[in-house]
Order: sequence, then structure tokens, then C-alpha cells
Amino acid sequence: MKRSSAQPVFVVDFGAQYAQLIARRVREHHVYSEIVPHQISAAEVRDRNPSALILSGGPKSVNAPGAPRLDPEIYELGIPILGICYGAQLLARELGGEVVPNEAGEYGRTALSTVAPNSSLLLETLPGELQVWMSHFDSIAQAPTGSRVLASSPGSLVGAFEDRERRICGVQFHPEVSHCDFGPEVISNFLFQLADVDKNWTNFTIIEDALESIRSQVGSGRVICALSGGVDSSVAAALVHEAVGDQLTCIFVDTGLMRSGEAASVEATFRDRFAIDLISVDASERFLAALAGVTDPEAKRKIIGETFIRVFEEHRTSVEGAKFLVQGTLYPDVIESGTKDAAKIKSHHNVGGLPEDMAFDLVEPLRSLFKDEVRAIGSELGLPDSIVWRQPFPGPGLGVRIIGEVTAERAETLRQADRIVAEEIEHAGLTRQLWQSFAILAANLRTVGVMGDERTYGYPIIIRAVTSEDAMTADWARLPYELIERISSRVIAEVPDVNRVALDVTSKPPGTIEWE
Repeated sequence: MKRSSAQPVFVVDFGAQYAQLIARRVREHHVYSEIVPHQISAAEVRDRNPSALILSGGPKSVNAPGAPRLDPEIYELGIPILGICYGAQLLARELGGEVVPNEAGEYGRTALSTVAPNSSLLLETLPGELQVWMSHFDSIAQAPTGSRVLASSPGSLVGAFEDRERRICGVQFHPEVSHCDFGPEVISNFLFQLADVDKNWTNFTIIEDALESIRSQVGSGRVICALSGGVDSSVAAALVHEAVGDQLTCIFVDTGLMRSGEAASVEATFRDRFAIDLISVDASERFLAALAGVTDPEAKRKIIGETFIRVFEEHRTSVEGAKFLVQGTLYPDVIESGTKDAAKIKSHHNVGGLPEDMAFDLVEPLRSLFKDEVRAIGSELGLPDSIVWRQPFPGPGLGVRIIGEVTAERAETLRQADRIVAEEIEHAGLTRQLWQSFAILAANLRTVGVMGDERTYGYPIIIRAVTSEDAMTADWARLPYELIERISSRVIAEVPDVNRVALDVTSKPPGTIEWE
């Protein structure tokens, strides 16, 4: 999706996994934000004219040789700047202050004492004592020249500073993290009190920008949409249909790795309700054959990604030689698949899993958006809640929820178990409270059990349920014991070849939400 025509706030990435979270927090205040690399030049900043800059945290010490810096001419452009953690230390080091190593770092929840907060724009309305989230070893010993010290903590003499005249400020803590008290107020005060930016990012502007971008890219060309029935591809399809109408044909590919009832749900929504041209393709045997003998998760993702593309290419003739392929790629997909400043966690089938020689130009209207923004857009476009509020489902489907080789029998076993998990979670009224809840089949091992006074040697099913705001971090959900018991009893009683149910209690990090 092309960026908004309004002035953005640039989030300058110094290698922190939280850079995208900062951008999301800015957007929550209805201000458009973009993540840019720290190597950005002053000339490009001047040309693109952002309304403000936020410097992210980072893993380095600002005093270390080769530590990332900002083009020094940027400081002279008169653009309001907020530095967070490493960003605050960089401002101090580059603008006349001092950063020193501590004897011990500050990590996690930390008490912060403010100094006359009502006399500063940045900490206006904050109490004198609050709990913030720290993650640093170095600390700011002296604020930048011309700045006021606004706060301190046991390990940080300068916990926050502000130069109202230059509109430059910094905080040693992380206001973007949900564990930080008054974090949204700090970001709001910077945006609207110190930087005086405009609210320019609403559902209406997101949709209008996306429609303009799609029409500009596609023109009069024919478009195919890879429609899975999940939230992302469904909203992408609705957006493109709004933009180009009958130029769009959606293709739903049954990979044999879909959730229970997936095909019927897709047809009811898109063919019947929205009257969108829809082609259903049963390619289950082809996908399962391609996955035969494969156990490595990265290999699975790449095989599934390439097979998807080949199926779409083969159906190009049935839609008059369509040149464009729509995908519901989101920003977290891009981040986890690896960028210049973010480590590769896993290849998403629609990013790192795509073949280099595919015969399509990609249309990705959601590529810069987070899941909550996508849901809001889906509601605005009239998609039913049953689609908009579906839990995320991986593009490779059950293929990466079967640990070990994927077969038709194992896929059906997992599909039945996953259906039971979904039914019981919905019955308990927890579907919307959870980011994801699903079953995993550990097909690479078997366990001994006793059923009907006989020895069994079956597969274990693992229940995975997490809470999250954006999938970048997640916590395991504390499901009621009674609910876990119902799921376990039903799975063992109703799903053949399963004799054990376990519960995954791992957060992200250190784990990921999916197992593969």
C-alpha cells in the first residue's frame, strides 16, 4: 500500500524489535507512522518532510565502536525528535550530554520519579511517582546541552529530558510497552503538545489511500486474489474488489491443510454475499504429494508457498491472463521473515517462501498494517464478524501445525482436534479474548496410554492458546481448568489415534506462537 499523503511520523529503527510497536502506538493516536532505517540521510528526511521523528531503542551501546548513528545534519532540520532508550542515549551523546555504563542495568518494571511534570510538555499530566519499563545497561549521566532533566530512577540520573525550544526530548524507559504506566500519555504528549502533529490516520484515510494505490498499480488489468478465508486475505479481497470491481477473481485453493468447514465459509461469504467471482480449486493431493517425506518446517513453508504460486499461474488463463496477484501480507509477516534491521524468525509462505520466477506482480494492500487495523478496515468494508474476528491462521495451514511429515490422515486427525478446540473456546466465550487458540499434532512421536483396559500407542495433541495485541509478543493464556478438561476429554474420546493432550505454557519470546 502506498504511504499516506499526510506528513508521517518517522520511527527510526536502530535494530530494536520494538520499532514496529512504536509505530503501532503512534497510529493508535490516529497519526500516520512509517519505520525508516537509521541510515536515512538528512537529504531524504528533508525531501519527505516528516512531522516528527522517534528514535527507537537498540541492542548496542552508543559508546561502542561502530554503534549506529543518525546523520548529524538531521538534528539541524528543526524536526521534533523523541528518543527512546538507545534513541535517548544517542541524543545525549550527540548533542552535548554524556552516556556512561552502569555497574548494573535496569530491566523490567522500575520506579521513576518525575520533577515538576506539569511544567514540561512531555510529562504533562503524569504523577510524581510511576512504574515504567526499563531495558538498558548504559545510562544518561548528563542531558543534552539546553535540556531540562524531567525524571530519574534508581539507576538513571537522567530518566527523561526535554529541550522545549528545539523540540527535542528523550526517555530512558519504553513508553510503547504495555507494562509501562502512562506510556500512551507520554507518546500523546510528544505528538500533540511538543511536536504539534495532526491526526491524519483513520479508517477512512487508510481505505482511501489503499483504493488509490490499488487503482494506480492495477489500471485496467485483471487481478487474482489468493483467498484463504482468513482475516487478512478476506480484507485484501474486499479492498481490491472495492477498488476494481469485476477485474478481480478470487481463487480459493483447498490445500488439504485447511480448517474444518473452510471451503463452505469462503463460498458463503464471497460468492453468495459479495457476488465476487470465485473459483474453488481442490489441490489437496498435489500439496500433500509435494510435502511427502518433508519434516523441516522451513522446507514445508517454501514448498507450500511455491505450490500456491504454481496453482495460481495455471489458472491464469481462466481469468484472461491476469497479471496481478493479491495477497494479505501484513507488516508482522514481513518483519518475521527478515529485514535489514530485524532478524529472520521464520519464512512466511507469502514473503520468504515465494519463488523468484513467479509470473505475477504482487498487490499487497495490507503490507504496512497491523492486525487490529486490518480488522477495523474489514468492518468498515462490511465483512461479517465471523470473518473479521476469525483468529489468525497460518498461510501454510495445518502443514506447520503437524510436527513431522504431513499426510492426509494426519491432517484429518489434526483438523478434528482443532475443531473441538475452536468449539469449546467459542462455547466458553473466549474467542475474542484470545489472539489464537488451536491444536498441534506431534506426529513425530507416540505415547503409551490405556483406553478400554487396552494398551494404546497414539499421538499427543498439544493445545496452544495465547493472548497478544499484535503477534510481535504473546503470553500463554490462563484457560480455566474446566475448559481444558472438556477439550482433553472430547479430543481423546472423539479423535482416533490420539491418547494424550498437553498444554503449551510458553510465551513469545522465547517461543513463537506457532510451533513451526
